[in-house]
Amino acid sequence: MRFFSDNAASVHPRVWDALRAADSADSAYDGDTLSARLDGAFSELFGSDCAALWVSTGTAANCLALAALCPPHGGIVCHREAHIEVDEGGAPGFYTHGAKLLLAAGEGAKLTPETVTAVIDPIRDDVHQVQPHAISITQATEYGRAYSPAEVAAIGALAKSRGLALHMDGARFANAAAFLGCAPGEITWQAGVSALSFGCVKNGGMNAEALVLFDPELAGLVRYRRKRAGHLHSKGRFQAAQLLAMVQGGLWLENARAANAAAQEIAGACADRLLYPVEANEVFVRLIDAEAASLRAQGFDFYDWPSPDADAPPGRGAARLVTAWNSDPADVGKLARAIAAL
Repeated sequence: MRFFSDNAASVHPRVWDALRAADSADSAYDGDTLSARLDGAFSELFGSDCAALWVSTGTAANCLALAALCPPHGGIVCHREAHIEVDEGGAPGFYTHGAKLLLAAGEGAKLTPETVTAVIDPIRDDVHQVQPHAISITQATEYGRAYSPAEVAAIGALAKSRGLALHMDGARFANAAAFLGCAPGEITWQAGVSALSFGCVKNGGMNAEALVLFDPELAGLVRYRRKRAGHLHSKGRFQAAQLLAMVQGGLWLENARAANAAAQEIAGACADRLLYPVEANEVFVRLIDAEAASLRAQGFDFYDWPSPDADAPPGRGAARLVTAWNSDPADVGKLARAIAAL
């Protein structure tokens, strides 16, 4: 009974159907008929003209976006626990040819205008210090917190006032949108987001993510960078097919709602064990070592997680439980009951 990562979730049957339907002769690279439909499909979804490019991984989507938004000598403000800082193996520096990540604090891995200005205000405006050029936020955050439209807009307003671009790592964008119940445009371009990494793999896709550019003029630059980075697949129609299957017909939101509902059921059994409010498909809980061992002995698989309490004694840690679009309701119920019984 696996609750360690939505990256391991099955490919949705409708995505498989789309892949099979795409297995016919067409133009190569991104010149096929399916890739040509992406801009229109995502523009309709977000209610604004945008450019949508497929890539293979979330890391590539994030870093290609950042490379277009920040020069090699610039800086990108992000949370100190952001995926681009902690889990992308130095890829942001590689893709941007040296741009620096400027690390900020914030509860639940959220940035605020105050935590951003605390980082950028002390930077002198001279060539001896790295100057900020962009801000990157994660939706939902690394601790499963969703930025509301007002919270994104506040950061977007700060970015605009300081001449900075705003990037959103949306690996779990669908889960956040499902929780918030708002239109996708409200938490992206309407709030000042320049570029979005739109997650697909965690939400029932196989190997496709979308890089959505709300400034279509960036698309030309990113296409060259995508090729140079080795992400221009010769049969790109298979990536495009997955993304179209997700966004046309609302599968992206349907899958996210299923994952979120499973997380809420588990959260309901956790009581004061919860470390953070559950606003997507991740549940962070306090567990002592013996409790974690008990759950694993019952067949549950999950990641251990560092305790947020700096003074926590040995043996008192935490766990991350992640649900997915295809989490078995029987398994979810068993885990909820097992946690309640600890």
